[in-house]
Amino acid sequence: MFQEVDIKKMSFNPFTKIDKEWMLITAGDETKCNTMTASWGGLGELWNKYVSFIFMRPSRYTLEFVQNSDYYSLCFLSDDNRKILNYCGSHSGREGNKIEAAGLTPVFNEAAPYFEEAQLVFICRKMHAQKIDPDCFIDPAIDRECYPQKDYHEMFIGDIVKVLEKI
Repeated sequence: MFQEVDIKKMSFNPFTKIDKEWMLITAGDETKCNTMTASWGGLGELWNKYVSFIFMRPSRYTLEFVQNSDYYSLCFLSDDNRKILNYCGSHSGREGNKIEAAGLTPVFNEAAPYFEEAQLVFICRKMHAQKIDPDCFIDPAIDRECYPQKDYHEMFIGDIVKVLEKI
């Protein structure tokens, strides 16, 4: 069971949460949804709103769902669910029901699907989408080191409209 929490009263390290613990980015609806593991992204304040920044490579199936949805969720699972995160980061939903195979239980009572197994969920409304433009790199090492295959991410900025915490 989840309860809504006030984002202003939360206390956690977003660098640890995203980079070390990872998150699931999920979009779609009850008829079809998909998720992927991510360790790149951010949380902050922009345009007078609390926002999330997510980045998705063009090869990721979940990208299509985020592009075609007004909302997406970010789910943070406990450490004992690392196997789920590894699975969702190394398998595509194009080849079958990745959510079911990972052992996740989707919940569809918000604007974006999320998972019963999550400890913390951010429901985000898309506000901006932009493809990473390699001509904008000031440090050329980023292009060389992070994009050797020239598969530039698409970035989404989402207004965090609700935060849910497992009780």
